[in-house]
Amino acid sequence: MTFLQAVKSVTMPEHNDQSLSTEEYGSLLVDITEWLEQARKQAGRAVNALMTATYWRIGKRIFEQEQRGGERAGYGARIVEQLARDLSARFGRGFSRANVFQMRQFYLAYRARVQTASGQFDPPFPLSWSHYVRLLTVPEDAARDYYEHEALRGGWSVRDLDRQIATKAYQRLHGKPGTSVASSLPGGLSPDDYIRDPFVLEFLNLKDEYSESDLEQALIQELERFLLELGNDFAFVARQKRLRIGTEWYRVDLLFSIGASDHC
Repeated sequence: MTFLQAVKSVTMPEHNDQSLSTEEYGSLLVDITEWLEQARKQAGRAVNALMTATYWRIGKRIFEQEQRGGERAGYGARIVEQLARDLSARFGRGFSRANVFQMRQFYLAYRARVQTASGQFDPPFPLSWSHYVRLLTVPEDAARDYYEHEALRGGWSVRDLDRQIATKAYQRLHGKPGTSVASSLPGGLSPDDYIRDPFVLEFLNLKDEYSESDLEQALIQELERFLLELGNDFAFVARQKRLRIGTEWYRVDLLFSIGASDHC
């Protein structure tokens, strides 16, 4: 039962005053619930943005302290190690040596954005800290900006972002002939790129160049394995099946049948 269904089934407590009907109360409850849920989401995003900005400030402060150390050997590494111990003792998890060092990297990678106050993002770091930790593994500034922009536009989770980076989505997209990285559109994309997102088909183990029939055969093999895992109620009927709808004939690339389960 959904929340709205539950609201519709609400029975008003019996009172002498019947001025508020069940429908009116249901509408009231829905409005207040939506406001509270929106407030919680906004509060979560605000806290996230504040913490990410704070990590940037920490990285900035560490870097500035390192510069005061001049050429002293190992000065920066000792600062990071000492901070990791002290911050972990006071605040607990999240301040390991690797994490503190990532804050320093974060500042160096994104200092130009904050210092120039470009206004492209509001707040300056709209993604979560976990997103930026993954983005720090991308060495090219243009590629990093692309992944950040697309993660924000598409609402990518960290796992989605990791998959896009691991499959080199930026390199595949901007390696196409005629695609200009200097496009005026956000993320350096051409209009065609926004209409047609690239498919990620590395799991098919196809070569760089393949025909439509090769793609279809590889997909069928993967679907066959998948259907076998689902059990006996799923069946592959035909490929390129001719079907007549009205007076027109059409071809269906792949036709499947789903039978009734004996347990239903």
